[in-house]
Amino acid sequence: MKTITLSNTHTSHILDILAKQKTYYRSGVTHPLEVRRANLKALHQAITQFEPKLVEAVGKDLNKNSFEAYTTEIGLVYKEIRHAIKNLPRWMKPKKYTTDLHNLPGASRMYPEPYGVSLIIAPWNYPIQLMLSPLVGALAGGNTAVLKPSELAPATAGVMQEMIDQWFEPEAVAMVQGDAEVSTFLLEQQWDKIFFTGSVPVGKIVMEKAAKHLTPLTLELGGKSPVIVDDTADLDYTARKIVWGKFLNCGQTCVAPDYVLVVGRERADRFVELLEKYLGEFYGESPMESPHYTKIINDRHFMRLSGLLEGTQPVIGGQKNQEQCRIAPTVFYPVDLDHPVMADEIFGPLLPILPVDSLDRAFDIVLDKPKPLAAYLFTTSRRNEKRFIREIPAGGGCINNVVMHVASSSLPFGGVGPSGMGEYHGRASFDAFTHWKGMLKQSRIMEMKMAYPGKAPSLKVIRKILS
Repeated sequence: MKTITLSNTHTSHILDILAKQKTYYRSGVTHPLEVRRANLKALHQAITQFEPKLVEAVGKDLNKNSFEAYTTEIGLVYKEIRHAIKNLPRWMKPKKYTTDLHNLPGASRMYPEPYGVSLIIAPWNYPIQLMLSPLVGALAGGNTAVLKPSELAPATAGVMQEMIDQWFEPEAVAMVQGDAEVSTFLLEQQWDKIFFTGSVPVGKIVMEKAAKHLTPLTLELGGKSPVIVDDTADLDYTARKIVWGKFLNCGQTCVAPDYVLVVGRERADRFVELLEKYLGEFYGESPMESPHYTKIINDRHFMRLSGLLEGTQPVIGGQKNQEQCRIAPTVFYPVDLDHPVMADEIFGPLLPILPVDSLDRAFDIVLDKPKPLAAYLFTTSRRNEKRFIREIPAGGGCINNVVMHVASSSLPFGGVGPSGMGEYHGRASFDAFTHWKGMLKQSRIMEMKMAYPGKAPSLKVIRKILS
């Protein structure tokens, strides 16, 4: 598929969609509960109809098999939709708050108000899930939405374009394809809400663009997500979980383990042996030929990852095939903090293992780096678990697991600081696209005239009221 670049025709098309969505939203048609539910049901039906095409498309873009396409992409969106439909009446209820003495008689409420016309920009690594999950929040919140898929997953973007065009009117939900120039033009327009998932460098650009209009913004970014394996952890169980979570989608997951800190050199040696064991069980002797192993998205990312392999001697893997955009699951051990793979987020199938002599040292290494999107601890110690939760800042994470906190509809997911801002999934998705408006309803029966100019209320009385 040829990349769509910005042209006068494309510009006019975008501006026309934006104008139509503003008019449509201002009509109030998106606000009622029954309309929001109908839109969510339509999205569910649309995905159901197009599921075979979506699975085929994501297979073309990333070599995902049908099992992985469903479990990591489509199935999670179905779950989000059903959760939203079930809970939407409760989410939409105004919240009651206590009214201060000086505002009595009166009533204080918070009312959920849609932001309005939203822009959702999705990445390429999970091109279905990371586009449609935020859309669930936008529709549940009563917003309209313009969707911008990544041009790096063109087959999936094409099928989703067909799906959205068939099931939604453009004034309600529309999709705009294109390259970075198209994204820039979209960001220069005035939106009521922007939801961006992607890299930290691009996230900074999005934030800068949003600041020009003071647009409410959710950023789902990334970072170097650490794993700490303490001296009480079950190494066999830990290795199995980490091999699964790290090499899922060829390591191209924003919450994938980025590096592992193992307490104790002998335990680290054993841990690496177990990694090799489970890599063989999961992907066979030739992982790059395995139907369960995906590929690097394109040649540019392949070359970036290949650069990290230059001059190194991994203990596992390291094989690559540029024509197929594939790099075998690769483990570096032992690694120190100056190793090239420890500089930035890897976002690929390369895993550095760092042996450390104590849990304190592991914590210091994590704390010296920017706050990650996820952090993980493997332990059987309740004390270490409590300390990890208390001392290690991160967007979220798991104890004795990796990645799976993202698959929860009841647990908000998001970053902190350089790994992002704002949360979504389940109720948090509704809140991400909703402004909670505080309103005080005052009774006319009793009026505090002492507060008006020209009156002489006792300061003593005022102090009592306000304290």
